[in-house]
Amino acid sequence: MKYILFVFLMLPLGVFAQTNPDENVVDTTLKATLISHQFSFTEGASVDKKGNVFFTDQPNDKIWEYDVNGRLSVFMDKAGRSNGTYFDKKGDLVACADEKDELWIISPDKKITKLLTNYQGHRLNGPNDVWVDNKGGIYFTDPYYQRPYWDRTTSDMKGQYVFYLPKGKTEPILVADDLQQPNGIVGTPDSKYLYVADIKANKTYKYAIGKDGRLSDKQLVIKQGSDGMTLDERGNIYFTGNGVTVYNPGGKKIARIVIPEKWTANLCFAGKNKDELFITASEGIYTIKMKVRGVE
Repeated sequence: MKYILFVFLMLPLGVFAQTNPDENVVDTTLKATLISHQFSFTEGASVDKKGNVFFTDQPNDKIWEYDVNGRLSVFMDKAGRSNGTYFDKKGDLVACADEKDELWIISPDKKITKLLTNYQGHRLNGPNDVWVDNKGGIYFTDPYYQRPYWDRTTSDMKGQYVFYLPKGKTEPILVADDLQQPNGIVGTPDSKYLYVADIKANKTYKYAIGKDGRLSDKQLVIKQGSDGMTLDERGNIYFTGNGVTVYNPGGKKIARIVIPEKWTANLCFAGKNKDELFITASEGIYTIKMKVRGVE
C-alpha cells in the first residue's frame, strides 16, 4: 500500500504498552534506530536465509538490500513497481509487480520470471502482499489502490480478493472473496493457518489452510487492520500502520513500537540471528533489537 496520507500525533520515539514478563518481546528502554531516510515510500520487507533484508521503494521503482553487515545498496532498478515481497525456499524473491499487476519471481542473479499476469482473463487489481507456504504455493492479496502510472481508473474485477497459486500452476485459486480490502498477509511456519488483514474494515482474520491450499474456518482475531504483518517464534503477530503493534496469538495487545513517520508499511525479522525487527516507514527504514526471533 502506498501514498497514504494519514496524519498521527507524533509520540516520543520508543516502546510502550508492555505486559507481564512472559510476554515481553522488546526492551522498553530501546528506541528504533533510523538506518536511512532517502526514499519516497518503502514497502515489501522480506528476509533471505542469511538474514539480509530486501525491500521496495515503489514510487522510485527499486528494490533495495540491507545486508547483515549494515550495508545498503540497490538490488534492482526497474523492478516492476514491486510492492510486497517474500523469499521462497529456493532463495528466489516473489514480488508483487504492481506496474502491470503481475506476480514475479526474481532470482538472486536478477532473472525475472512472470508467474501470473491475470485471473481468468481479467487484469488483477494490483497484487499487494505475499506469503509462500511450505509447499511452495503462493498466497497474495489483491486490493485496488489507484496508481498514477496505470492506464486505467477502474477495476477489472468484481471485488478485492485473496488468491492462492499452487506451486507449478499458472492459474490461481480464489480463496477469500468476502473482504473489503485485503492487504497484509502472513502464515504460520507449519502452513496450517493464514492471517489476512482487511485494512478497510480494520479487522484481521485467521483461516485454516486445507491440503489443497483453500481456506476455511474464518475467525476474527484482532480488531485492527494492517498494511504488512510478520510473526515471531512465540506466534506473536506484528502489525504496521501507526508504528508497530504486537499482539499475542490470542489477540491481546502486548507491545507497541513508536516510529516517527506518518505510516509504517511493512516489517520482517532480520540479521544473522533473525532478532532485529526491520521496519519500512514511508521515507525511512528502521531497526530495533528484539527479545524474540522471527520465523521467516
